[in-house]
Amino acid sequence: MKTVLTTGSNGLLGQKITEKILAEGRVKLIATSKGANRYPIKDGYDYAEMDILNPEQVKAVIEEYKPDAIIHTAAMTNVDTAEADKNLCHQLNVDAVKNLLSLCEKSNIQLIHLSTDFVFDGANGPYKEEDAVNPLSYYGESKVLAEELLENSAANWVILRTILVYGITNDMSRSNIVLWAKGALEKGSPINVVNDQFRMPTLAEDLAEACLLAVEKNATGIYHVSGKDYMSIADLVRKVADYWVLDKTIIKEVSSVSLNQTAKRPAKTGFVLDKTIRDLGYDPHSFEEGLKVVDGQMKSREYLVSSIKTG
Repeated sequence: MKTVLTTGSNGLLGQKITEKILAEGRVKLIATSKGANRYPIKDGYDYAEMDILNPEQVKAVIEEYKPDAIIHTAAMTNVDTAEADKNLCHQLNVDAVKNLLSLCEKSNIQLIHLSTDFVFDGANGPYKEEDAVNPLSYYGESKVLAEELLENSAANWVILRTILVYGITNDMSRSNIVLWAKGALEKGSPINVVNDQFRMPTLAEDLAEACLLAVEKNATGIYHVSGKDYMSIADLVRKVADYWVLDKTIIKEVSSVSLNQTAKRPAKTGFVLDKTIRDLGYDPHSFEEGLKVVDGQMKSREYLVSSIKTG
């Protein structure tokens, strides 16, 4: 059985990988993140505090646990924050990857690196893996720089590009598009939603599965990983409204320009998933199936919370 170390295990994807490994036992897990472990179950795997900006700590943890593979989920992913603080973005998204790569090369460790649809300019989506990158934001640029580090390294590497990851965990440090849409719609006040950006939203469980498939199949190269449904952000929010029977009339469609966001977003991304389906056996949920998964987890959490309060 392979030993897999995850970075950023307190994040949404990190927690979903932990959840999947504990449920299915396909690999031995070393979960790492900055600060204390936020995953509610502490047994069945090892946890080590590891700040990816601390090279000495990263080296010590990797040397102690000697993983066969590292799934690198830790990164700055807030596009506007990255634009406003390019130095920190570069440290997290480029320098940290360079350090990990060096350690992976020396110890023959497979590195599974998470990237993004924002490496593309959105002029010709959906995209294949070999399509030319042309980022519009510094976040996208930092991810291109990281990809180039991997492509020019001697390590056994995999790049998994993904789009608009959504889902829910027990202790979330930030929201995502589905949770935001549901919460905003439930408040009943008018909301502005862009109608000129098109994406293929990705259920966190599907992305976690792709990460493990890449390890198990000892994959190499670039793979596109997303949901199977292509839609505008406005359509996405309407689908959320439909699923939870919320008022769609409060959705006001606007153009991206009107939002005056710090970083520029690509208009139409989306992925051609053929390679990932063929080579890795990837089988993503539809968007409605993904919402059903999230809904079931929300109900389970509400039940647990009410049981704790009344128990």
